[in-house]
Amino acid sequence: MDYIIGIDVGTTSTKALIYDTDGNIYGKANKGYPLYQDTPDMAEEDPDEIFNATVSAMQEVVAKANITDGKVIAISWSAQQHSLIALDKDFKPLTRSLTWADNRSQKYAAEYKQNGRGMEMYKRTGLPIHPMGPFYKLLYFKNERPEIFGQAAYWVGIKEYIIWKYTGVLKEEVSMAAATGLLNMNSAQWDEEALKETGLTEKQLPELVDTTDKFQGIKPEYAKVIGIDKDVYFVMGATDGALSTIGVGAIQTGVLAINIGTSAAVRTFVDKPRVDPKARLYCYPVMKGKYLVGGPINNGGIVLNWAHDSLFGGEVEAAKLLHIDSYDMLSRIAATVPAGSDGLIFHPYLGGERAPLWDANARGSFFGLNRKHTCAHMIRAVMEGIMYNLYSVTLALKEVTGEPKAVLAAGGFARSTLWTQMMADIFEHNIVIPESYESGSLAAMFLAKMALGLEDNLEDIKKYMGKETVYEPNEDVFKRYRTLMPIYLRLSRDLSKEYEGIAEYQREFSDTDE
Repeated sequence: MDYIIGIDVGTTSTKALIYDTDGNIYGKANKGYPLYQDTPDMAEEDPDEIFNATVSAMQEVVAKANITDGKVIAISWSAQQHSLIALDKDFKPLTRSLTWADNRSQKYAAEYKQNGRGMEMYKRTGLPIHPMGPFYKLLYFKNERPEIFGQAAYWVGIKEYIIWKYTGVLKEEVSMAAATGLLNMNSAQWDEEALKETGLTEKQLPELVDTTDKFQGIKPEYAKVIGIDKDVYFVMGATDGALSTIGVGAIQTGVLAINIGTSAAVRTFVDKPRVDPKARLYCYPVMKGKYLVGGPINNGGIVLNWAHDSLFGGEVEAAKLLHIDSYDMLSRIAATVPAGSDGLIFHPYLGGERAPLWDANARGSFFGLNRKHTCAHMIRAVMEGIMYNLYSVTLALKEVTGEPKAVLAAGGFARSTLWTQMMADIFEHNIVIPESYESGSLAAMFLAKMALGLEDNLEDIKKYMGKETVYEPNEDVFKRYRTLMPIYLRLSRDLSKEYEGIAEYQREFSDTDE
C-alpha cells in the first residue's frame, strides 16, 4: 500500500494527514506556532518555526501510520494566502513572513483606492485593494524599508520557502501566485505592470507552474528525520482557499463553499475570470477552466476565541472541572437565548476586515444593549455576528455569480450544531456538511493523486468525503433574522465613517499592542 501526506500550512498551525491511496486516514497531527505583533498593524510569523512545524507534523503522522506495507509516495501542499518573505542571494530570510493580517501597507492600499490605480490592478490581477496583498506589502518595503528591499534577491510566500528548504527547488503554483496581486489572471503569467509598479523583475520571483506540478526528491537529512524515502514526490498543491473549496466538493459554478477556521471565507468556482464592479471579491485562477471567486473575512473563529477567553473565564474554568469542552459549554449557553439575541447585534471586526468592507481600520462593536441582555445574549450575538458578516459576503457573491445552487460548509465550526443551524437560518438555505471536515488536506491528497495519474476527474473527490449532514433552515426564525440583517448592514456603513478615527486613537494611545 502506498501513502500520501496532505499538509495544510495555516495561519496559526500546520495540519498534516497521512492517507492511503484509497483515501483512508492513518494519522493526523497539528503543530502550532506564534504570531508576532511587535508593533500595531504587524502580523508576522517566523518561516523557520513554520518549517519546523511541518517537519514535526509529518514525522508524527508517519510514526502513527506505522508503515510496513509500502511507502509515502507524495507530499502535497495547501497553504495560507498572501504571505511575503524577502530572501537574500543565498535564500536566507531577510524578514519574517508577513501574513495576510499584516496591515502596515494600509496607506499604500488607500492611495491606490483613491487614485483609481487600485481598481486597474484589481481588474488585471483579481486582488482586492487591501494591505493583505503582497503587491501592497512590496510597496511598503520599497518605500519604508529600502535597506531590505535593495538587498532582497527573491520574494516568496511561506509555501514556496518551505518547499525550497526541503528540496532546493523554487517554484510557485498559479493559485498562490494569483493571491500575490502580481499575476495577470487572464494570462496566468507575472503581470508586467505590477512588476513595474513594485520595482521587481521576474528573476526575483519563483518559476510559475500548475497546481498539479510534481517533482521528485527531498534532502536526505529531512527524509531521515521524517521517516520517508528521499525519492518522494513533492506536489505543489494550491492555496488553502482553493483546496478548502475543492475539499467540500464545491466544484461546479454556483455551488458555494463556506469555511470557518481562524478566519473565514465564502467561495465558488467560475469557468472564466469574473470581477466585481465594486471590487469586493477576489478572482484567482486555480487550474484550466477553474477560477475561484470569493470573499475572505478576518474575523471567523478567532472572534469566538476572543469571547471565550475574555468574556467567559469563569465558565471556562467550570467546564474544565466538569470535564466538558469549554466551547461546547458556550454553545449551550448561547442556545438559552432566542434567535436574534433579543435585538443585540455584534459587528465582529476585531482585526480590521477584508470582505465585504476591505477596511483595515474596521473595529468591532455591540449595538442594541439594554438591561435585559446577559452574557448569554453576548455570546449568541457574537456567533450570529460572524454569520451576518459571512452572509453579507454571500450577498456580494450573488450579484456577481448568481443565486447559489447549493451551500457546502466545513471547518471547526461545523462541529457545533447550534452554529451550523444558525447558518442555515440566516442564509435561509440548506447547509451541507461533509463528514470529512479537513477539506484542505483531503484536497491536497487528491491533487497528488491527479499529479501521479491515479485520478483524472476533480469531481471524483466526492467519493472520499464520506456521508453528508444537511441542516435545513427553520422558518420560525426567518422574520427575526430578516429584520436584523438590514440593520446590521446599515450600521456597517454608518460606523465606517468613524473607523479611521478610532483606529488612529488606538494606535496613538493604546498601552498594549493590537
